[in-house]
Amino acid sequence: MAEEKAKYTDISTLGEFGLIKHLTEKLEYIQPSSLKGVGDDAAVIAPPAQDEVILFSTDMLAENIHFDLTYTPLRHLGYKAVAVNVSDMCAMNGRASQVVVSLAISNQFSVEALDEIYKGIRFACQEFGVDLVGGDTTSSRSGLVINVSVIGIAKKDEVVYRSGANVGDYLCVSGDLGSAYAGLFLLERAKKTFEKDPAEKPDMQGYGYVLQRQLMPQARIDIIELFHLSGVIPTSMIDISDGLSSEVHHICRSSEVGCLVDENKIPVNEETAKVALEAGVSPTVFALNGGEDYELLFTLNPGDLNKIKDPTKITVIGEIMPAKDGIKLAGRDSKIYELKSTGWDGLTAK
Repeated sequence: MAEEKAKYTDISTLGEFGLIKHLTEKLEYIQPSSLKGVGDDAAVIAPPAQDEVILFSTDMLAENIHFDLTYTPLRHLGYKAVAVNVSDMCAMNGRASQVVVSLAISNQFSVEALDEIYKGIRFACQEFGVDLVGGDTTSSRSGLVINVSVIGIAKKDEVVYRSGANVGDYLCVSGDLGSAYAGLFLLERAKKTFEKDPAEKPDMQGYGYVLQRQLMPQARIDIIELFHLSGVIPTSMIDISDGLSSEVHHICRSSEVGCLVDENKIPVNEETAKVALEAGVSPTVFALNGGEDYELLFTLNPGDLNKIKDPTKITVIGEIMPAKDGIKLAGRDSKIYELKSTGWDGLTAK
């Protein structure tokens, strides 16, 4: 039986307004603050309560810089574009409420391709409890660009900044680290294999966790709920988008403190460790420099640690020290090293 040809509808057949209507029709809003979404010149959002503040952030993903469509499904890309913005709201101890999505599209994309992106966007909105209230589309001469802006709400006295860490605080993370880069490593390796021999299929069996962590990262709204349920407010916080080492430096610089990170306590998944060893590096290198985990790095007053109702979701990896002590890593060999903010460079240099 002949394989059915995939449907391809040229975007020009709909026009700009027709395309926007096609992509955003039948949107259902769940946030009471979403008074008006798509269909007018601007979304209408109710002001926060007197004791609340508005959080706002935006993030842009550009083809061949932030994602590679060789191995990134469009539906996953749409999901990830929303997730990374919701993560920014979590990093401020807030809750995302609305998103606006803008696309720059080259002529290689069909209506069906954009439908796939929007399936991922809608799924992420449902999963994270946010409303898609607007956006824009325009043409691009060089691939696909997705820009997502997010609005969130937080209690005025519960907003957490990078600048609040105090000497003696515990340095903590949610989840495990390095897994998103492990997934990227496998996908890049598979791409190179395909380019050399298209007939050779890469074996991805047994790596589902790290692949999902790269393609569909989770914004840790559950950790924010855990803080609220536990009556705990971190003293500082940031999400891990550029690697643990970079984010530690951000907190220490903003708070004018130093810290000591214990390598033995950095949480790394078994799959991540396996991929790192295949790459010929320590799993710690992936955790420190990989990025895109979108876990939360935060500091806690020592007295608040026992208040956390589900301590299995977080790991204490170090302690905040005086600024004069510097930013250090206690290695597995019991030696103390300077913790450099290398980010991706720490991987490419290997």
